[in-house]
Amino acid sequence: MTTTPSGAGRPDQGGRPTSFDVRVWSVKKITNKSRSTTHQVRWKVGPKSHSRNYSTVRLADSRRAELLAAAKRGEAFDIETGLPVSELRTAVPEPEATSRRTWLEHARDFADAKWDEGLAPGTRRALADALATVTPALLLGDPPDAIASCVREALFGWTFQSGRRRRSAGDGRWAENPPPAELEKAVQWLTNHTRPIEDLADPELIRSCLNVLSRRLDGQPAAPNTVLRKRVAFGACLAYAVERGDLARNPLPESSRSGPKTREQVDRRVCVNHGQARRLLENGVRPIAPNLVAWYGSMYYAAMRPGEMQELREADLRLPKKDGAWGTAMLVGNNPEMAGGWTDEGTRAARQLKHRAAGDTREVPIHPLLVKLYLWHLDEFGTTADGRLFRGLMGGPVTAVRHRTVWGQARKRALSAAEAASPLARRPYDLRHAAVSEWLNAGVAPTQIAQWAGHSVAVLLHTYARCIVGQDEAARRRIEAALRLDDDEPDAA
Repeated sequence: MTTTPSGAGRPDQGGRPTSFDVRVWSVKKITNKSRSTTHQVRWKVGPKSHSRNYSTVRLADSRRAELLAAAKRGEAFDIETGLPVSELRTAVPEPEATSRRTWLEHARDFADAKWDEGLAPGTRRALADALATVTPALLLGDPPDAIASCVREALFGWTFQSGRRRRSAGDGRWAENPPPAELEKAVQWLTNHTRPIEDLADPELIRSCLNVLSRRLDGQPAAPNTVLRKRVAFGACLAYAVERGDLARNPLPESSRSGPKTREQVDRRVCVNHGQARRLLENGVRPIAPNLVAWYGSMYYAAMRPGEMQELREADLRLPKKDGAWGTAMLVGNNPEMAGGWTDEGTRAARQLKHRAAGDTREVPIHPLLVKLYLWHLDEFGTTADGRLFRGLMGGPVTAVRHRTVWGQARKRALSAAEAASPLARRPYDLRHAAVSEWLNAGVAPTQIAQWAGHSVAVLLHTYARCIVGQDEAARRRIEAALRLDDDEPDAA
C-alpha cells in the first residue's frame, strides 16, 4: 500500500470536495469460479474507497502507476469519483461507468435482435444456451452464495429468452417485464457485475471464454458439435459488437469461430436391419402402443423426422389399396417439440420444413409395408379433427417423453439381451438413420436420398459414411484382380 500526505484539499473548479489523503494498494488478482481472471486496482481518497477491474495485469499496473504519479505530484483527488483533479477536468465526464456497454447488455441486445429475425424456436434456445454458458467467464467476481444457484436460470431462462423478458408495447416497440421474484436478485447482481464489452479485446479473456464453451455445466468436455454450435454463436455476438462500434475487430481467432473441424457421424451399430425393425414394430410396439406402430414405421420406412410426422395429415398421403404398390407422402410442415416460451405465439407451433423456406414441401416415397401400416392405422384410430394421423395421450402432439418411453419398453420386449444391451436402435431417431443407410446400401443415388431425407448431399455422405457397407470388400476384390493380372505377365527376359 502506498500512502500520500493526508489533508483535505480545496474544492475544485466545479465546487466538488477533494482530498490529498490518497492511499493506493497493490494490484489484486481475482479468479472467479469460471476460471476467468481480473486484476483490480484499489485506492482510497479521504473517507471513500474506489476500485477498478482490468482484464490484464499490465493494464492494471499502468493505471496504478498513473494514480501514484498524480499523488506524488501533490495533486488533489476528487473524493466522489476517486480521480485526480487533472483527469476530472479533462473528463467528459469519464463515461466509463455510465455510457460503456457491458457484456450482458450487449449479449441481451444481440439475443433480442436474433429473436426478432424470426429464428426457429430451437435456434433461439440454442443461442440463449451459448450466451448463458459463456457469460460466467465475463463476470466481475463470483455470485454471492444466496443467488449462485439462480444464475443459470436468470441468464438462460430470463435475460436471453426475449419472448419471456419482453412484451409488445405497440408500434413495433418492446417493453421490459419485471423478472420473477425468485430471479430478481440474481438479475440485478448480474446487471451490475459483468465486464465492459471492450474487455473482450484481450486475448487472455477470449481464451477463458473458449475454455468455458468447451465444457458442459458439470465441467466435463462437451461434445464436438455442441462446442461448434456455441462458438459460432459467440463469434456472431462478437461480430455484432464490431458492427455497433464497441470492438475494433472480432477478437475471436478465425480458426475458432467455426469450432472443431468435426461433425457427428452415425455409428453403424445403431442401424437395425429389416428383420430387427419388424420385430421391434410388431413384437415390441404393437402390444403396448398400437397407435404408435405407424409412427415408428414412418421413421424406418420413410426416414421422416418426428416433427414432420406431427404435421402429417391424411390429405397428404396417397395410399393405393393394391398389394405391393408404393404410395407417397407430401410433407408440408415441421412441429418439433419445444417449450412454448421460445416461440412467438408462446405455445408450441408448426413451421416450415427443416432447411426449407416457408411453403416448401417434400415428397417422400411410401414403402408398400408402410402403406399397409397407414391404412390399418386410419381404420383403427382415424385422425384428429384437423386430419392429423398421430396424437398424444391427451389428443395433442405425441410428446418426446411418450415415444421415447414406449421405445425403451419395445426394445426390451423385442430384442435379445445382447441386442438390448448394445447401441442397436437405442433411440427412436435411429430408425431414420437405418432408413437412410439402407437406401444408400441399396444403391439409390445420393442426390435422390438427400431429397427424400431433407438435407444436402454433402451432409448425407459425411453423416452416413460409416454406414455404407460392402464398398471396402468390393475395393479389395478390384485390387486382387489387378494384382492377378500383374502375376500373369511373363517376366522380362
